[in-house]
Amino acid sequence: MAHTAHVSHSTAHAHEAGHDGHHDQEELRKFGFWIFLITDCILFSALFATYIVLRGNTAAGPGAKELFEMPGVIAETFILLTSSFTSGLAVLAMNAGNRKGLIGWLAVTVLLGACFIGLEVTEFAKLVEEGHTISSSAFLSAFFTLVGTHGLHVSLGLCWITALIIQLARHGITPVTMRKVHITSLYWHFLDAVWIFVFTIVYLMGVM
Repeated sequence: MAHTAHVSHSTAHAHEAGHDGHHDQEELRKFGFWIFLITDCILFSALFATYIVLRGNTAAGPGAKELFEMPGVIAETFILLTSSFTSGLAVLAMNAGNRKGLIGWLAVTVLLGACFIGLEVTEFAKLVEEGHTISSSAFLSAFFTLVGTHGLHVSLGLCWITALIIQLARHGITPVTMRKVHITSLYWHFLDAVWIFVFTIVYLMGVM
């Protein structure tokens, strides 16, 4: 009996240690994500500062007022902000234990994000077709780098959410997938916040 009790105690202790180890790993992953987000903030801050300094250097070519078409940019903004809302609805569905609703809203978020990227690629292609490339002036170099970097991050987010949808379909709502949904939602909201600055500093102030 004493031996059985000792074995049970050892097993329980090992299970508790394993649970604590898993919890520590989850916390470490969350911490790693915050480090990644901080470095992204630094990256975008540097790109915004560079754009502000170079936006007047058009090499005697057209500037923001002549190049930017606001209807398309407004559509991009509306689509991306709507995707932020659907991302929040996905988190609410997850908190309610609704896997189908969670996957559905994440899928809508991916669809809206893909529409945003499509409009952005169309804008870039039109500029290049008209001869306004990244090497045309310092202004366009800063513009393409800043807006393109944001678009690259959105594309990364789309791949991330798509992979998460597949994982949710296979494993359901677990502590691991919940952590991933929270992180991807926060990342997506961060990209929306960055775009508001892009819209205001690059486009709105540019055409004004």
